[in-house]
Amino acid sequence: MSGLEPLRGHVALVGFMGAGKTTLAAEVALRIGRPFLDLDDEIERRTGSTVAELLHAGEPGFRSVEEEIVCEALERYQPHVLALGGGAILSERTRRTLRERATTVLVTIGIDDAWERVRGSDRPLAQDRDRFAALWEERQPLYEQVADVVAGDADDIVLGAAGVLVQRGALKQLGAHVPGDGPTALVSDPQVAGIHGMDAQLALGARVAQTHELPLGEEAKTLGAIDRLWHELRLDRGGAIVALGGGCTTDAAGFAAATYLRGIACVPVPTSLVAQVDAAIGGKTAIDLPQGKNLVGAFHWPARTVIDPALLETLPPEQRREGMAEVVKTALLAGQPFHELRDDELVRRCAAFKAAVCLRDPHDRADRKMLNLGHTFAHALETAAGYEGLTHGQAVALGLVAALRLSARDIDQVKELLRPQRVKVDRDKAWEAMQRDKKAFGGELRLVLLEEAGPVWDVPVPPADVRRALDELIAG
Repeated sequence: MSGLEPLRGHVALVGFMGAGKTTLAAEVALRIGRPFLDLDDEIERRTGSTVAELLHAGEPGFRSVEEEIVCEALERYQPHVLALGGGAILSERTRRTLRERATTVLVTIGIDDAWERVRGSDRPLAQDRDRFAALWEERQPLYEQVADVVAGDADDIVLGAAGVLVQRGALKQLGAHVPGDGPTALVSDPQVAGIHGMDAQLALGARVAQTHELPLGEEAKTLGAIDRLWHELRLDRGGAIVALGGGCTTDAAGFAAATYLRGIACVPVPTSLVAQVDAAIGGKTAIDLPQGKNLVGAFHWPARTVIDPALLETLPPEQRREGMAEVVKTALLAGQPFHELRDDELVRRCAAFKAAVCLRDPHDRADRKMLNLGHTFAHALETAAGYEGLTHGQAVALGLVAALRLSARDIDQVKELLRPQRVKVDRDKAWEAMQRDKKAFGGELRLVLLEEAGPVWDVPVPPADVRRALDELIAG
């Protein structure tokens, strides 16, 4: 992939005639909240002639005009989603500018499908089947040379735009996905290090300058644990932290990366279901305080996020159930039955949904807030439990029940899929923690609710109703 930060560069779609680049680019632009530009349309607007007319007048002249307009768009515009013509990559200048300015996505299509889609059109280069096939063969090496990502659908493109790789076996190619050539610190926990640490070190090879372990679970997200890691790190600003583990590890190591030397690259490699579908995506990093969960943190978008669904095969059943709470939350927000999918597709679809939301709103000022559905309740319960005896997944399951009740929505599916059980914690401590939640404004709680038309956020709810919903989650 390109060395661009995902939030800064264009997303440029390339591929042969008939691949559907324009349709996909328009969809992706809407999903990630960026302007869309079809370069063929821009050429026609600038020249006052159609692409077909320009090609009929002479392909060399058309390619010169195309190169100028494409490179100008790449060099001058704010980040867009761009659809390039099938032959734009013939220009060496265009290929170089794509490498410098864009995450370039190859939209693949076979020769037979491409011909079926474009034959009979007015495209001058699609009038003869043999010549069409020859062009397809000639251009494939150039597409592959320039592509950072190969995509089959809009979800693949969104993931590529966010710097997220979801691929079975990705751990074995980890070294190829850590940007730059500086030293790397591999950060994990004792359990994950024992299972996947050696594979990660072999994949990173000579890039591994040091290895570090964080405590298991929420203990990793304490100031003491982060302080020890800060003191142990020996990296320069060209270095990177590779965070191998579950959501607590990626949260804590990400925060260390955000603050060490005022910010170095971080590459999460999530090994749990909750981290693969949620925690490792989008650049939120944090540690806990006794007064509440995730109260100290930073937005630090990963240089890459490398997700290998095969790692889920080593998960104990109880940890898989943990992750299903975030899967069900995502399914509720998207209105899609993600929880019914097999692992590889489940992870890909959930990760793409969250990536799109976070690209639209990287700093949690607008619709990214929807991702906190149920979490204000969950964090309050975790804080009241002292982060012991109540897992994050169990807390989220309970939080979803409360949020759906306040939304006047049916809770049967959540109860059936997650089987939440009321928890024994101090009610007053939970209520105090809830009032200190990051989503409170001026002492007023704002919640995410789920209406028939979809999620809404920053909803003020009467304190008595919130307290009642919280109390219904607590046993005794």
